[in-house]
Amino acid sequence: MDVGEAVVTGFPALFAGLCDDAAVFPPGLAPLAAAVPAHHRHRRAVYGPLVGPFVLPATALDALGPLLTEKMDLAVTAPGGPVQVADALIAVSGLPVDLRWLEVAVPAGMSPGDFFRALDRARAGREDVPVYVEVPRDGRHRAIITMLAATGHRAKFRTGGVTADLHPTVAELAAAIKTAVVAGVPFKATAGLHNPVRHTARETGFDQHGYLNLILATEAALDGRPAGDLAGILDHRDALFVAACVSEIADRAEEIRTAFLSFGTCSISEPLGDLVGLGLLSHEFFEEGA
Repeated sequence: MDVGEAVVTGFPALFAGLCDDAAVFPPGLAPLAAAVPAHHRHRRAVYGPLVGPFVLPATALDALGPLLTEKMDLAVTAPGGPVQVADALIAVSGLPVDLRWLEVAVPAGMSPGDFFRALDRARAGREDVPVYVEVPRDGRHRAIITMLAATGHRAKFRTGGVTADLHPTVAELAAAIKTAVVAGVPFKATAGLHNPVRHTARETGFDQHGYLNLILATEAALDGRPAGDLAGILDHRDALFVAACVSEIADRAEEIRTAFLSFGTCSISEPLGDLVGLGLLSHEFFEEGA
Protein backbone atom coordinates (compact mmCIF):
# COMPACT_ATOMS: atom_id res chain seq x y z
CA MET A 1 0.00 0.00 0.00
CA ASP A 2 1.35 3.43 -0.92
CA VAL A 3 0.94 6.73 0.89
CA GLY A 4 -1.95 7.84 -1.31
CA GLU A 5 -3.94 4.69 -0.60
CA ALA A 6 -3.23 5.07 3.11
CA VAL A 7 -4.74 8.54 3.10
CA VAL A 8 -7.91 7.18 1.50
CA THR A 9 -8.28 4.42 4.11
CA GLY A 10 -7.45 6.68 7.03
CA PHE A 11 -4.44 4.58 7.94
CA PRO A 12 -1.36 6.62 8.97
CA ALA A 13 0.78 6.98 5.86
CA LEU A 14 4.01 6.75 7.83
CA PHE A 15 3.26 3.08 8.58
CA ALA A 16 1.50 1.98 5.38
CA GLY A 17 3.10 -1.22 4.07
CA LEU A 18 5.87 -0.92 6.65
CA CYS A 19 5.92 -4.61 7.67
CA ASP A 20 6.74 -7.27 5.10
CA ASP A 21 5.38 -10.63 6.23
CA ALA A 22 8.48 -12.81 6.72
CA ALA A 23 6.76 -15.34 8.98
CA VAL A 24 8.65 -18.34 7.60
CA PHE A 25 12.08 -16.88 8.38
CA PRO A 26 13.99 -17.10 11.69
CA PRO A 27 13.35 -16.72 14.49
CA GLY A 28 9.62 -17.29 13.83
CA LEU A 29 10.02 -20.17 11.36
CA ALA A 30 6.27 -20.55 10.89
CA PRO A 31 5.32 -23.60 8.80
CA LEU A 32 4.38 -22.52 5.30
CA ALA A 33 0.99 -24.23 5.57
CA ALA A 34 0.15 -22.00 8.53
CA ALA A 35 1.87 -18.84 7.32
CA VAL A 36 -0.05 -18.58 4.03
CA PRO A 37 -3.58 -18.45 5.50
CA ALA A 38 -2.31 -16.23 8.32
CA HIS A 39 -1.01 -13.76 5.74
CA HIS A 40 -4.39 -13.59 4.04
CA ARG A 41 -6.03 -12.93 7.41
CA HIS A 42 -3.56 -10.13 8.09
CA ARG A 43 -4.22 -8.49 4.74
CA ARG A 44 -8.00 -8.62 5.24
CA ALA A 45 -7.88 -7.28 8.81
CA VAL A 46 -8.52 -3.67 9.81
CA TYR A 47 -4.76 -3.28 10.27
CA GLY A 48 -4.16 -4.75 6.80
CA PRO A 49 -2.63 -1.51 5.44
CA LEU A 50 0.36 -2.12 7.75
CA VAL A 51 1.18 -5.41 6.01
CA GLY A 52 3.29 -5.72 2.89
CA PRO A 53 3.86 -8.77 0.68
CA PHE A 54 4.46 -12.31 1.84
CA VAL A 55 8.22 -12.96 1.70
CA LEU A 56 9.41 -16.41 0.67
CA PRO A 57 12.80 -17.92 -0.22
CA ALA A 58 13.14 -19.08 -3.81
CA THR A 59 13.71 -22.64 -2.61
CA ALA A 60 10.16 -22.79 -1.15
CA LEU A 61 8.25 -21.72 -4.26
CA ASP A 62 7.39 -25.27 -5.33
CA ALA A 63 5.66 -25.83 -1.99
CA LEU A 64 3.65 -22.60 -2.22
CA GLY A 65 1.44 -23.43 -5.18
CA PRO A 66 -0.72 -26.14 -3.56
CA LEU A 67 -1.42 -23.84 -0.60
CA LEU A 68 -2.78 -20.92 -2.60
CA THR A 69 -6.55 -20.58 -2.73
CA GLU A 70 -6.50 -16.89 -3.63
CA LYS A 71 -4.09 -14.45 -5.24
CA MET A 72 -1.19 -13.24 -3.10
CA ASP A 73 1.27 -10.36 -3.18
CA LEU A 74 4.66 -12.09 -3.06
CA ALA A 75 8.30 -11.10 -2.61
CA VAL A 76 10.98 -13.71 -3.32
CA THR A 77 14.43 -13.87 -1.77
CA ALA A 78 17.40 -15.35 -3.62
CA PRO A 79 20.11 -15.78 -0.97
CA GLY A 80 22.22 -17.74 -3.43
CA GLY A 81 22.54 -14.72 -5.70
CA PRO A 82 21.63 -14.21 -9.37
CA VAL A 83 21.98 -17.93 -10.08
CA GLN A 84 18.66 -18.47 -8.26
CA VAL A 85 16.79 -15.63 -9.93
CA ALA A 86 16.03 -17.15 -13.34
CA ASP A 87 14.62 -20.36 -11.85
CA ALA A 88 12.60 -18.35 -9.33
CA LEU A 89 11.03 -16.26 -12.08
CA ILE A 90 10.04 -19.41 -13.95
CA ALA A 91 8.50 -20.93 -10.81
CA VAL A 92 6.57 -17.77 -10.00
CA SER A 93 5.16 -17.48 -13.53
CA GLY A 94 2.89 -20.45 -12.91
CA LEU A 95 1.51 -19.24 -9.59
CA PRO A 96 -1.51 -17.02 -8.81
CA VAL A 97 0.67 -14.29 -7.33
CA ASP A 98 1.58 -10.68 -7.93
CA LEU A 99 5.38 -10.66 -7.75
CA ARG A 100 6.11 -7.37 -6.01
CA TRP A 101 9.89 -7.66 -5.96
CA LEU A 102 12.99 -9.87 -5.76
CA GLU A 103 15.59 -9.73 -2.99
CA VAL A 104 19.03 -10.89 -4.13
CA ALA A 105 22.22 -11.44 -2.13
CA VAL A 106 25.68 -10.67 -3.48
CA PRO A 107 27.74 -13.90 -3.30
CA ALA A 108 30.98 -13.79 -1.35
CA GLY A 109 33.95 -12.92 -3.54
CA MET A 110 31.86 -11.71 -6.48
CA SER A 111 32.79 -8.26 -7.77
CA PRO A 112 30.04 -5.62 -8.04
CA GLY A 113 30.40 -5.50 -11.81
CA ASP A 114 30.13 -9.26 -12.21
CA PHE A 115 27.15 -9.34 -9.86
CA PHE A 116 25.12 -6.76 -11.75
CA ARG A 117 25.92 -8.32 -15.11
CA ALA A 118 24.77 -11.71 -13.81
CA LEU A 119 21.64 -10.14 -12.34
CA ASP A 120 20.77 -8.54 -15.67
CA ARG A 121 21.12 -11.88 -17.45
CA ALA A 122 19.04 -13.71 -14.85
CA ARG A 123 16.10 -11.31 -14.97
CA ALA A 124 16.06 -10.81 -18.74
CA GLY A 125 12.47 -10.39 -19.84
CA ARG A 126 11.27 -9.48 -16.34
CA GLU A 127 12.87 -6.08 -15.97
CA ASP A 128 9.50 -4.85 -14.68
CA VAL A 129 10.07 -6.62 -11.35
CA PRO A 130 11.82 -4.38 -8.79
CA VAL A 131 14.98 -5.75 -7.21
CA TYR A 132 16.45 -5.29 -3.74
CA VAL A 133 20.14 -6.09 -3.52
CA GLU A 134 21.37 -7.09 -0.08
CA VAL A 135 24.35 -4.82 0.42
CA PRO A 136 27.33 -6.81 1.75
CA ARG A 137 28.98 -5.53 4.91
CA ASP A 138 32.48 -5.61 3.45
CA GLY A 139 34.62 -3.42 1.25
CA ARG A 140 32.19 -3.76 -1.66
CA HIS A 141 29.33 -1.89 0.00
CA ARG A 142 30.01 1.60 -1.38
CA ALA A 143 30.51 0.33 -4.93
CA ILE A 144 27.30 -1.69 -4.66
CA ILE A 145 25.28 1.34 -3.54
CA THR A 146 26.80 3.46 -6.31
CA MET A 147 25.75 0.85 -8.87
CA LEU A 148 22.28 0.60 -7.31
CA ALA A 149 21.87 4.31 -7.93
CA ALA A 150 22.96 3.85 -11.54
CA THR A 151 20.72 0.86 -12.22
CA GLY A 152 17.61 1.99 -10.34
CA HIS A 153 17.60 -1.03 -8.03
CA ARG A 154 16.97 -0.82 -4.29
CA ALA A 155 19.13 -1.65 -1.27
CA LYS A 156 18.48 -4.19 1.46
CA PHE A 157 20.32 -3.78 4.76
CA ARG A 158 20.67 -6.64 7.22
CA THR A 159 20.04 -5.22 10.69
CA GLY A 160 20.32 -8.36 12.79
CA GLY A 161 20.14 -12.12 12.88
CA VAL A 162 20.60 -15.20 15.03
CA THR A 163 24.23 -14.43 15.93
CA ALA A 164 25.85 -11.32 17.39
CA ASP A 165 28.04 -10.65 14.35
CA LEU A 166 24.97 -10.16 12.15
CA HIS A 167 24.00 -7.03 14.10
CA PRO A 168 25.65 -3.90 12.67
CA THR A 169 26.66 -1.19 15.12
CA VAL A 170 24.75 2.08 15.16
CA ALA A 171 27.71 3.71 13.39
CA GLU A 172 27.73 1.11 10.61
CA LEU A 173 23.97 1.27 10.06
CA ALA A 174 24.00 5.08 10.19
CA ALA A 175 26.68 5.19 7.50
CA ALA A 176 24.67 2.78 5.32
CA ILE A 177 21.47 4.83 5.63
CA LYS A 178 23.33 8.08 4.97
CA THR A 179 25.06 6.66 1.89
CA ALA A 180 21.80 5.29 0.47
CA VAL A 181 19.82 8.48 1.04
CA VAL A 182 22.54 10.69 -0.46
CA ALA A 183 22.72 8.37 -3.49
CA GLY A 184 18.94 8.38 -3.89
CA VAL A 185 18.70 4.61 -3.35
CA PRO A 186 15.52 3.45 -1.55
CA PHE A 187 16.14 0.74 1.02
CA LYS A 188 14.50 -1.87 3.21
CA ALA A 189 15.77 -3.58 6.35
CA THR A 190 15.72 -7.21 7.32
CA ALA A 191 16.18 -9.23 10.51
CA GLY A 192 16.60 -8.17 14.11
CA LEU A 193 13.92 -5.48 14.21
CA HIS A 194 11.82 -7.08 16.95
CA ASN A 195 11.23 -3.87 18.90
CA PRO A 196 10.25 -0.33 17.91
CA VAL A 197 13.36 1.15 19.60
CA ARG A 198 16.97 0.26 20.27
CA HIS A 199 17.28 -2.28 23.09
CA THR A 200 19.29 -5.17 24.48
CA ALA A 201 17.50 -8.46 23.91
CA ARG A 202 16.99 -10.22 27.23
CA GLU A 203 17.23 -13.70 25.73
CA THR A 204 20.49 -13.22 23.83
CA GLY A 205 22.16 -10.08 25.17
CA PHE A 206 22.35 -8.72 21.61
CA ASP A 207 21.93 -4.97 21.08
CA GLN A 208 19.16 -4.75 18.51
CA HIS A 209 17.95 -1.90 16.35
CA GLY A 210 14.49 -0.34 16.44
CA TYR A 211 12.40 0.34 13.37
CA LEU A 212 11.19 3.68 14.74
CA ASN A 213 14.83 4.70 15.16
CA LEU A 214 15.33 3.86 11.48
CA ILE A 215 12.42 6.11 10.51
CA LEU A 216 13.92 9.00 12.49
CA ALA A 217 17.41 8.35 11.14
CA THR A 218 16.03 8.39 7.59
CA GLU A 219 14.40 11.75 8.22
CA ALA A 220 17.69 13.09 9.58
CA ALA A 221 19.56 11.81 6.51
CA LEU A 222 17.03 13.50 4.24
CA ASP A 223 17.73 16.74 6.09
CA GLY A 224 21.44 16.39 5.32
CA ARG A 225 22.56 15.68 8.87
CA PRO A 226 25.91 13.86 9.30
CA ALA A 227 26.24 10.15 9.94
CA GLY A 228 27.28 10.82 13.52
CA ASP A 229 23.89 12.40 14.22
CA LEU A 230 22.16 9.42 12.63
CA ALA A 231 24.13 7.07 14.88
CA GLY A 232 22.94 8.97 17.93
CA ILE A 233 19.34 8.72 16.74
CA LEU A 234 19.69 4.99 16.12
CA ASP A 235 20.99 4.62 19.69
CA HIS A 236 17.97 6.22 21.42
CA ARG A 237 16.38 3.67 23.78
CA ASP A 238 13.53 5.65 25.38
CA ALA A 239 10.43 4.31 23.61
CA LEU A 240 8.14 7.16 24.67
CA PHE A 241 10.66 9.78 23.55
CA VAL A 242 11.24 8.07 20.20
CA ALA A 243 7.49 7.64 19.63
CA ALA A 244 6.91 11.33 20.39
CA CYS A 245 9.58 12.28 17.85
CA VAL A 246 8.00 10.00 15.24
CA SER A 247 4.54 11.47 15.82
CA GLU A 248 5.94 14.93 15.02
CA ILE A 249 7.09 13.95 11.51
CA ALA A 250 3.86 12.42 10.22
CA ASP A 251 3.57 15.23 7.66
CA ARG A 252 6.79 13.99 6.03
CA ALA A 253 5.51 10.44 5.57
CA GLU A 254 5.74 10.36 1.78
CA GLU A 255 9.31 11.66 1.70
CA ILE A 256 10.52 9.35 4.48
CA ARG A 257 8.82 6.22 3.23
CA THR A 258 10.02 6.82 -0.32
CA ALA A 259 13.51 6.37 1.14
CA PHE A 260 12.89 3.73 3.85
CA LEU A 261 10.41 1.40 2.17
CA SER A 262 9.79 -1.41 4.67
CA PHE A 263 11.27 -4.01 6.96
CA GLY A 264 10.81 -7.77 7.16
CA THR A 265 9.28 -9.19 10.32
CA CYS A 266 8.43 -12.75 11.28
CA SER A 267 5.60 -11.40 13.45
CA ILE A 268 2.93 -8.94 12.34
CA SER A 269 1.27 -8.88 15.76
CA GLU A 270 4.37 -7.58 17.56
CA PRO A 271 4.85 -4.32 15.63
CA LEU A 272 1.08 -3.84 15.48
CA GLY A 273 0.77 -4.13 19.26
CA ASP A 274 3.80 -1.90 19.82
CA LEU A 275 2.54 0.87 17.55
CA VAL A 276 -0.87 0.80 19.20
CA GLY A 277 0.68 0.72 22.67
CA LEU A 278 2.84 3.75 21.89
CA GLY A 279 -0.14 5.69 20.59
CA LEU A 280 1.14 5.81 17.02
CA LEU A 281 -1.74 3.69 15.71
CA SER A 282 -5.33 4.04 16.84
CA HIS A 283 -6.92 1.15 18.73
CA GLU A 284 -9.41 0.92 15.85
CA PHE A 285 -6.65 -0.74 13.84
CA PHE A 286 -6.03 -3.40 16.47
CA GLU A 287 -7.70 -6.80 16.42
CA GLU A 288 -7.35 -9.42 19.12
CA GLY A 289 -5.47 -12.45 17.85
CA ALA A 290 -3.66 -10.47 15.18
